Amino acid sequence: MLMPRQRTPGLTVQTLSHGEFDLADDGAKHFTMVVFYRGLHCPICGKYLKDLARLLPKFSERGVKVLAVSADARERAQQMADDIGSPDLRVGYDLQLQIARDWGLYISTSLGTTSIGIEEPALFSEPGVFLIKPDQTLYFGSVQTMPFVRPVFAEMVGALDFAIANDYPARGEYAGAV
Repeated sequence: MLMPRQRTPGLTVQTLSHGEFDLADDGAKHFTMVVFYRGLHCPICGKYLKDLARLLPKFSERGVKVLAVSADARERAQQMADDIGSPDLRVGYDLQLQIARDWGLYISTSLGTTSIGIEEPALFSEPGVFLIKPDQTLYFGSVQTMPFVRPVFAEMVGALDFAIANDYPARGEYAGAV
């Protein structure tokens, strides 16, 4: 289990048009936000990433760099990026499922063709959203077992304003006896 205020696993992936992403070298002023998405087959992911792309300038203004990543191969990731229509969104691909599991993501098996007519991969990760501080410690994490009910990016913008202005610490850090 990932713990707030503790170092996250490493994350290095290729992106479609922004070169190699390496979390350890990202250089965000306040946070790197990593958005793990299910893949091209997921219509909810497409809508979710469009919302994220729309808010990229607001995250950037707050010193937050963003990566969206899935286990999809380059071709499927490119299709998703084309659908999103935001060249500024860093889209990573070929996420290894063991890395997804290291991040605490759930892994699902294919149910065949989705409602939008795209075949699910044999195995893929379910969604997760993480805010990681520049020292690579976890600030915020949200992991889903299903494609729906995810953190709302517009609400995160407001939360970031409060957290940054008040130097609010990561919570959920206690790992002792209860």
